[in-house]
Amino acid sequence: MHATTRPRTSTTDMEVTSIRLERELKDRLKALSGDRGYQALVRDILWNYVQYKSGEYKPQFSRADIRASMKAIAQKEERCVLSGKLISPDEPMLLGLTQQGDLVPLCFESLAG
Repeated sequence: MHATTRPRTSTTDMEVTSIRLERELKDRLKALSGDRGYQALVRDILWNYVQYKSGEYKPQFSRADIRASMKAIAQKEERCVLSGKLISPDEPMLLGLTQQGDLVPLCFESLAG
């Protein structure tokens, strides 16, 4: 997956917020974030969620990230990771296997060449 390219905001322009996390979750976030810090990772996760839910989704995958695909039927509303198109429940779709081994939702048109 490509790194999020949100404009950097100075920490002095951010509001301080307290959130309680399970120790295991915090430890895993720290391990995943590497040297950029888990708080930056949490902000990226939250921004991605807000964009997804608000319809402002910006795909973070490219066709080159998909190793293989298989036919599937959506069980709930999904969003194609390549085009951002909504996939309705019971609609035919593809599941794409990424270079990292994740399965992601795809619409048929997104892989048409």
